[in-house]
Amino acid sequence: MIPVTKWVILSVFFHMLLVLSNSETFDVRQALVKFMNEISLGNISKDVNFGWNLSSDPCTNKWEGITCDSGMQHVKHIILDQKNLTGILDAASVCEATSLTVLSLNENEIIGILPQEISNCRRLTHLYLHRNKFSSNLPSSLSRLNNLKRLVVSDNAFSGQLPDMSRISGLLTFLAERNQLTGQIPRFDFSNLVEFNVSYNNLTGPVPDVKDHFDSNSFLGNPGLCGVPLSNTCPPSPPPPPPSVAKKKKLSYLIYLGYAILGLIIIFLLALKLFKCIRKKKSKSALKDQNKNTSSGESKAPGNRSEYSITSPENSMFSASFEILSSPMANKLGFEDLLRAPAELIGKGKHGSVYKVKADGGVTLVVKRIRGWNISKDDFKKRMHRIHRMKHPRVLPLIAFYSSKQEKLIVYKYQHNGNLFKHLHSSQGSQTFDWASRLGIAATVAEALAFMHEGLQNDDIPHGNLKSTNILLNEDMEACISEYGLMVNNQDQSFVAQSDNSIREGDSVAISARNAFKMDVYSFGVILLELLTGKPIQASGYDLARWVNSVVREEWTGEVFDMSLIRDGANEERMINLLQVALKCINPSTDATLNMKEVALIINSIKEDEEKSMSIFSSEV
Repeated sequence: MIPVTKWVILSVFFHMLLVLSNSETFDVRQALVKFMNEISLGNISKDVNFGWNLSSDPCTNKWEGITCDSGMQHVKHIILDQKNLTGILDAASVCEATSLTVLSLNENEIIGILPQEISNCRRLTHLYLHRNKFSSNLPSSLSRLNNLKRLVVSDNAFSGQLPDMSRISGLLTFLAERNQLTGQIPRFDFSNLVEFNVSYNNLTGPVPDVKDHFDSNSFLGNPGLCGVPLSNTCPPSPPPPPPSVAKKKKLSYLIYLGYAILGLIIIFLLALKLFKCIRKKKSKSALKDQNKNTSSGESKAPGNRSEYSITSPENSMFSASFEILSSPMANKLGFEDLLRAPAELIGKGKHGSVYKVKADGGVTLVVKRIRGWNISKDDFKKRMHRIHRMKHPRVLPLIAFYSSKQEKLIVYKYQHNGNLFKHLHSSQGSQTFDWASRLGIAATVAEALAFMHEGLQNDDIPHGNLKSTNILLNEDMEACISEYGLMVNNQDQSFVAQSDNSIREGDSVAISARNAFKMDVYSFGVILLELLTGKPIQASGYDLARWVNSVVREEWTGEVFDMSLIRDGANEERMINLLQVALKCINPSTDATLNMKEVALIINSIKEDEEKSMSIFSSEV
């Protein structure tokens, strides 16, 4: 049996081995101390707990500005913003910390160049150097930081050309405004970028195609830049140099040869046409008597119709296929009146179009036209009646519908205040939503959607196309869900799966009609992200979900929220709680995703907390 003293010695020994294995090596600590000595030049106030010395460990002793991972205790973040640091950036030394993902040195007095050795920080995702005194070129080695997501080098004195960052597919932010950069703007993956600004430099040449993601504010202060989205157009390209004599002769020969070939083609086509005319005249007399009887019975096409003119061959059944549901405003609505009414196209999607119609009597309606929906007339009729019976004050009711083999028409009341998307993202929106309004809309939509899901679950009728453009606002600016149940080919609906590390485009999860309710939950989660971030979506919500997940994953949650909410003093805790609901809604695991009833209960709880807080605040005031 081992004596107690030996057990104690062995325990201490193994504990020391564990500490040594789960901490930075001496070489890394030595490199970090060298980095700090180069960057501070002794001008920083160091107290007892500052660290950054060889007699302590950056993780276990918590050096100033350093955050380590919770497992192996390696340096992960170095954040030394506004520390009055001077000197130069020793990239070779700081990159000895091979687990480093975030390096932030914003608003200091650091001088000199950004060394090429910065590419040694292979795992770096965030590099913030805003408002320092860096100079010279941005190193070309930045393009080798394949994991980089955010690069901020604004308000320095960087010069020379911008590096080619096109190989960094995951780059979300590139801010380099207010420097002395020159040359043309290189290629970027503008479809993936969320933030981009190179204003107030000395850049020249045409602005590249930014995919309508960025306006002129991202390029201002560069007199040599031209083209969209700037107001000054680019000058025409200079003419090519005149060709040599030999080239001129060759070119003339090719031109004459082309004329000859063209002449032969024209002669051939004229001969072919003449032959057809002769043949037609010979057969015309033989067909004259036969056509005489048939032509006398031909009917002319109907007169003017609206843009959603019916193209079905069931002409005699138009009126019979048009059914008015119980609605006071549609009692005198006739199908022919609807067809004759002027129609204005106000929306167009993959499976249909939406028209604004001014019917007789001054009633303004909305007609949704769907083509290519492979559903029988009887099934469509049953579906419309089933949805109509599910009455909820925040679900826009059906007024009438029409069905043929080629197309379906669904009639709603027009909502003059437009949709949520317009008010959140468009300059045409007349309403600015504060935090309480956005939370109220989230609660209203969640409650209405949960009601419809519960009533229509057994009928396999989800919404199928939930998005902010289908959230309409009534005369009291209350949210109403429109186009419920008008999902085309619901067997083929899919959504992009998200992993813990990234959202991989192309990893799709097929959903049946039964599981299409999960897609509604996912789509509602995207609407919550729009309300919280104030950002529009570009790819059915996958781009916004990917951006939010990447920010949250890097523990920069504060960057997610709409700045207008922050400025208005919205409660951050309740915003984070609502963000957690959104993240659960867009979770790719169908087993982990909440249903709408659970979502509505959680959001109502957050709303009640907000209302209690406001009432307490009002009573104190």
